[in-house]
Amino acid sequence: MTKDERGKLMNAGIYPPVQKDTRNPNWMRILWVFLLMMLFFPFLRGYTSSDVMNTSYSDFRKYVSDGQVSEVTFEGNRITGHFKKPVKKGPPKKKGVYKKFVTVMPPIAGSALLDLLEKNGVTIAAKTEQRSWFTTVLVGLLPWLLIIGFFVYSSRKFSGMGGAAGGLFGFAKSRAKLYTKSSSNVTFEDVAGLTNAKKELSEIVDFLKGPSKYKTLGGKLPKGVLLAGPPGTGKTLMARAVAGEAEVPFYSTSGSEFIEMFVGVGASRVRDMFAKAKKDAPAIIFIDEIDAIGRVRGTGLGGGHDEREQTLNQILSEMDGFAPHESVVLMAATNRPDILDPALVRPGRFDRQVMLDLPQREARKEILRIHARKVKMAAKVDLAIVADMTVGFSGAQLENLINEAALQAAREGKNQVEFEDLEQSRDKIILGLEREERISDEEKKAIAYHEAGHTLLAKLLPDVDPLQKVTI
Repeated sequence: MTKDERGKLMNAGIYPPVQKDTRNPNWMRILWVFLLMMLFFPFLRGYTSSDVMNTSYSDFRKYVSDGQVSEVTFEGNRITGHFKKPVKKGPPKKKGVYKKFVTVMPPIAGSALLDLLEKNGVTIAAKTEQRSWFTTVLVGLLPWLLIIGFFVYSSRKFSGMGGAAGGLFGFAKSRAKLYTKSSSNVTFEDVAGLTNAKKELSEIVDFLKGPSKYKTLGGKLPKGVLLAGPPGTGKTLMARAVAGEAEVPFYSTSGSEFIEMFVGVGASRVRDMFAKAKKDAPAIIFIDEIDAIGRVRGTGLGGGHDEREQTLNQILSEMDGFAPHESVVLMAATNRPDILDPALVRPGRFDRQVMLDLPQREARKEILRIHARKVKMAAKVDLAIVADMTVGFSGAQLENLINEAALQAAREGKNQVEFEDLEQSRDKIILGLEREERISDEEKKAIAYHEAGHTLLAKLLPDVDPLQKVTI
């Protein structure tokens, strides 16, 4: 493909533009080349001089005996020296001319070699064996290179585990994720049902939007709001909806993220999280599953001084330290409010406790309608009937029902989700998968009589929920 053709496709939005590599790997290449040069330089040094002969120890003794050696220098077991006259050695047509030589002395040479040298009038010198500059530099720098490499690797490892926590040196920093209006646009319209909870939380939203009318009357912003209810009722979604309605920064974290094996890390993360929220005030801090750190104190290990309790003490201290003008609200969610520490849920800290119950019929219908927008639903599907079939379902279970129905329809090759798919998904969620074992006719008959009794009573008794399905 030519450049002109590529340019036309790019202008038309068909061909993706060429992504330039914004990284700069040149310095890494230069570093590797430099290290390789340092590694091979000592080995190349011996071959740069063309007048030095590498000879064996036997030939060296022969040169000494023939009177061809003028002086030698001992450096450890290495012997270097000069010939009296240049020596020719090599093939007849390619003989080299050497003025110097180098050889290695065997351990057993000793005084016999000295006697031979003195006998032939060779000047003898000695040097202390020294390491090359490369070895000295390598030994001095290698430990520091290893230490620096370890810190770089650890920093990247901790940064990947802790997100924006600042890597290894930010181990005690808060790991709360920040959501703004641009990154999260959840509002009360995205939360079906929970009318009473919305009414209570709308006052928090109104205060964050316009606190002046409350402050003129001496009113104070509630410091904490505890969202309690069964799992799957939308506590986290409700907290994000409050932040979306108020259009303020929303710091979200989990209670388990404060607990580490090092004592004091959790309390440090709490301080850092509250400091960031105060800087961005008005803001909302949301701690999901606060019962992980908010349990009654005195029941843990360490005589009441374990990491979990120190983290809780720091949260209590931060909530007491709120100034009236800071406009920071702490929201928390739990499905076990009964096990929380009394000091945490008293007035002045979590001033309000909002209960989120399981959705009723109209709320279930609205929740189904919201989640049904994401799938291709058949026109004849009546969500009101589906809402009647799902008594006791939470919002999360209703979302799972729609998803399971979509998967069921896809497995059967359908183009849209039908009522039968929703019905089968409901049975799968409540009863599990259909058993493959075969039962005897006697067992079938007994079960049929039993279920028929339920059916008759549901038909004859007044004020009973309408019968939707009979099965054995």
